[in-house]
Amino acid sequence: MNPGDEQGYDTDERYGGSGQTRTRLPGDEDAYDTARRSMRPSRSLITVVGVVVLLIAAIAFANQGNSPDDPDAPQDARGPAASATAPTGTAPVGTNTSGIPTGHPRTQQGAESAAANYAVALGSAEMFNEERRKEILDAIIVPSEMHRFLGALDRGYSKSLFQNLGLKEDGTSPDGLTFVSRTTPIGTTAAEYTDTKTNVSVWCSGLLGMAGEASTNPVTSSWFTISMELHWVDGDWKIFTHSQKDGPAPVPGDERAATSEEIAKAVEGYGGLTYAR
Repeated sequence: MNPGDEQGYDTDERYGGSGQTRTRLPGDEDAYDTARRSMRPSRSLITVVGVVVLLIAAIAFANQGNSPDDPDAPQDARGPAASATAPTGTAPVGTNTSGIPTGHPRTQQGAESAAANYAVALGSAEMFNEERRKEILDAIIVPSEMHRFLGALDRGYSKSLFQNLGLKEDGTSPDGLTFVSRTTPIGTTAAEYTDTKTNVSVWCSGLLGMAGEASTNPVTSSWFTISMELHWVDGDWKIFTHSQKDGPAPVPGDERAATSEEIAKAVEGYGGLTYAR
């Protein structure tokens, strides 16, 4: 979407997992001002945390098996434990599959770019649509692992989850409300790189909730780190395993929290980006 470091696809990689760091609830003019002023956690936040835990469990189940070390991987090809995050000037990929950037270079930079773009796709609201979810996984998951990922996620994105988030049974938003689920990569780092597989971590911020005047689950923010083992398959980097943990989270700022209407307009008015290392 994400407790723990065990490898697995955290369904809520973009959701930040349990124990999310959250911004203040909406401000004075918003319907949730009373909840913001209370020292006790609101029901909406408790609900979101419960949802995150449910999704994490589904992802952990999907990736119970870990990949063995590749004995044929040249040891001298392994890089340092981590590389500093800095822009390279390499242009973003010019192709896509099912709307997802694909065709990343067979380089460490290409692997980091792939991980960032895949984090965005896996954390999108489109994952709540069954047909679209399969298209996304088809584009970014190692084919041999597709069945495992898809089965766990289909169970994770359940009717009870949709109900907790305020969605309809088919995963769509009620009339007058806008469902928000977005992940924004902040930076990437790679470890143990070879031209056949590598481990990439992506530091992310995320948004999750329902925007609109009648919403009882306001959009909240979170910070989390996604770790992926990527394999070079069929001319691109693809995900073999996926896991997630909370943070690192900065100290919240003093800016006024937006109203639900402002959040809805922002989500509808600002599109996503393609990421390149």
